[in-house]
Amino acid sequence: MTNNTLFSLFEARFPADKTQTAFETPDGRRWSFHDLMEQSGRFANLLASTGAKPGDRVAVQVSKTVEAVFLYLGCLRSGLVYLPLNTAYKSAEVDYFLTDASPAVLVCDPKDEQGLKSIAEKAKVQNVFTLDAKGEGSLMDAANDFPAGFETVERAADDLAAILYTSGTTGRSKGAMLTQGNLASNALTLAKAWAFEETDVLLHALPIFHVHGLFVALHCAFLKGNKVIFLDKFDVGTVIENLPKATVFMGVPTFYVRLLGDPGLNKETCRNMRLFTAGSAPLLEDTFNEFTDRTGHVILERYGMSEAGMITSNPYSGKRIAGSVGFPLDNDVRIADEEGNIVADGEIGILEIKGPNVFKGYWQMPEKTASEFRPDGYFITGDMTRKDENGYYRIVGRSKDLIISGGYNVYPKEIESYLDEMPGVLESAVVGRPHPDFGEAVVAFIVKDGTADIDENAITAFVKDKLANFKVPKQVFILEELPRNTMGKVQKNELRTIAAA
Repeated sequence: MTNNTLFSLFEARFPADKTQTAFETPDGRRWSFHDLMEQSGRFANLLASTGAKPGDRVAVQVSKTVEAVFLYLGCLRSGLVYLPLNTAYKSAEVDYFLTDASPAVLVCDPKDEQGLKSIAEKAKVQNVFTLDAKGEGSLMDAANDFPAGFETVERAADDLAAILYTSGTTGRSKGAMLTQGNLASNALTLAKAWAFEETDVLLHALPIFHVHGLFVALHCAFLKGNKVIFLDKFDVGTVIENLPKATVFMGVPTFYVRLLGDPGLNKETCRNMRLFTAGSAPLLEDTFNEFTDRTGHVILERYGMSEAGMITSNPYSGKRIAGSVGFPLDNDVRIADEEGNIVADGEIGILEIKGPNVFKGYWQMPEKTASEFRPDGYFITGDMTRKDENGYYRIVGRSKDLIISGGYNVYPKEIESYLDEMPGVLESAVVGRPHPDFGEAVVAFIVKDGTADIDENAITAFVKDKLANFKVPKQVFILEELPRNTMGKVQKNELRTIAAA
């Protein structure tokens, strides 16, 4: 079987002894690699029996279970394109995805089946199955009637393996088409860059409808035949209880902030750990430093996106710098202005990338795809980036977050870094609001930490001494918390709506 097939790449690296544990859950349940092969084979046989052919899509909106992972592997084995959907999406959003992607199969939670069936029928989805939070449902019932043996369908490196829909914060969601080769190359790169070994144990607390939890974490584990301690959600107590049994943990900044709020997180708890990674949103320097002080471990920050998997990473062996995303992985990268002209080192521009991990394009959006790539094949990420004097890359914001006030470019990350230094401020977010004179006015949103009595005037005065006047927020809102998506990213589109109102 060719290594162009992602599943075959994993299977070739599974332990020779298939009785070894592939997954275990805190309630004591255990699945071996033999179980993984058998159940994914049954799913592959079931999917093939529906008439779905290689290249057809399988849309999945279900709770996080080991069975859901086996379904993903079953899709890979049968040559189908996996389309994971955020469990927070409502019916109107699912309607768009099903209509756009035209999947052959939909797998959903039993509680949503009745509401989604009419949507599925309208989108001409031929088969609807259910899978619940216990790993039970019509999907399992049907799969159990099929044999476990299945010969993996061979695919080319350029054939699709998955479609991931972007968050759609600036309009219509786009389906990023990821190929077998895209996912295989990124997995091999990460397993090497982060020094994965057969003895590693991955503590998995991320959702699996996203590139971070589904591809980054699980693919590294599959390539080394690692045991995965599989949590159905992030829970501070459960994570701390299981840290001594693990060697690797991947999280978002919110995870680390919450872990630091529990006295059970200490050097003894982390005695067997070798790697903590953070991504999907910026990690505050205070969190970075406090985690090191408390545990003795330096968090490895990295940067990626749905369209390319992981793009840069702080070094596994080498200095990891707070606020930086390290060095390029298996990509060619450059920083350019809006017209594509390369900027000098130290200057801020838009990160552009090219490499085997970069996606094939947006599903059924050829014009959008063409507009996002330069003529020489570089993908325009839209992330404002600076390369520092030591060669480390720093993401300073999204290009869409750029505020132009009075003709001056204002980068929210710069203002946020000063606001976050203020006593009494837990975190901040800065956006632009239409202004009749300046074009846009700078508006700040603050979450207090309770250690100091601060108000709008005090906050403005604090940054006024540190920043040019055009960067000083014209208005400050104090919130209980910042709006975030499931992966912990601040939803600045919501803040812009508040500011405009």
